[in-house]
Amino acid sequence: MKRRVAIVCGGDQSEYEVSLRSAAGLREFIPSDRYELTTVVLRGLDWHAVTEEGDMEIDKKDFGYRTKGGEKRGFDCCYVTIHGIPGEDGRLQGYFEMIGMPYTCCGVLAASLTYSKFTCNHFLHDFGVRIAKDILLREGEGVESGKAVAELGLPMFVKPNIGGSSYGVTKVKREEDVQAAIAKAFAEGSEVIMESGMSGTEVTCGIYKTGKGVGRKTNVFPITEVVSENEFFDYAAKYKGEVREITPARLDAETTRRVQEMTSRIYDWIGAKGIIRVDYIISEGGEINLLEVNTTPGMTATSFIPQQIAASGREIGDVMTEIIEDCMNNGR
Repeated sequence: MKRRVAIVCGGDQSEYEVSLRSAAGLREFIPSDRYELTTVVLRGLDWHAVTEEGDMEIDKKDFGYRTKGGEKRGFDCCYVTIHGIPGEDGRLQGYFEMIGMPYTCCGVLAASLTYSKFTCNHFLHDFGVRIAKDILLREGEGVESGKAVAELGLPMFVKPNIGGSSYGVTKVKREEDVQAAIAKAFAEGSEVIMESGMSGTEVTCGIYKTGKGVGRKTNVFPITEVVSENEFFDYAAKYKGEVREITPARLDAETTRRVQEMTSRIYDWIGAKGIIRVDYIISEGGEINLLEVNTTPGMTATSFIPQQIAASGREIGDVMTEIIEDCMNNGR
């Protein structure tokens, strides 16, 4: 009998549609001859399984549902691909922990930590990771434009402290544009992070680890170089093709090794699970500067992770199988 896997998508933020596209990608990537796949969409308190009989309400007591004939259907594992609340910030993971449901992504602490860009970056900075100078604004707080420019310089980036897909992000090149950028970022959430612009080569590296203890296996993917046609790697660059993505990146062997080693260490420092992706800027002197950690990376056909898996010479179905089996066998 096939084991049942829920592909959990949706969420409560601007990345809802992106999450649905990732779920569609995963349905193609996960071997359907091995697993029975069901897409489960979450939006607020509306949780439903998408079935051949139509949308079936998820029972929040056990994350199962009943068919029209009254048969109870449950899942052996959940592959979470929600980009944002509640799947990327630890809330859904806490629920799964409480009902004993295995899931493929980071646990409560790692998800909560990484969902706040400011908190995660400063946590990793304590381990020696280089980060940009920054200012954090919480709801109701502000900063004078001149003071922000004096502290961070120009250009600077102003963005929501939580969320992704470059929603609400502005590259600010003039002091008179600072306040509009802050307002745009606050429209996406209750916290705003302002960062010094860093020049150099933008790259991203995916990784996952399986097993426990001395038998733990590390899988670091080839690095992708991101060359945007726009001011920065914004939404249009990510999802409308206005970017060149070069895998493997045009880095020398030593820099490639250092980026992959840094990615592996970050994975362990935050206590990650499943596939994550870490974004960097490589400055002219070869320094590795952290941009952010993404614990629920996109999984569409054109997303970074599928590209990197292909460049590694592996089949994406084999990778998905390894992650799902590790989730079910090793638990949470």
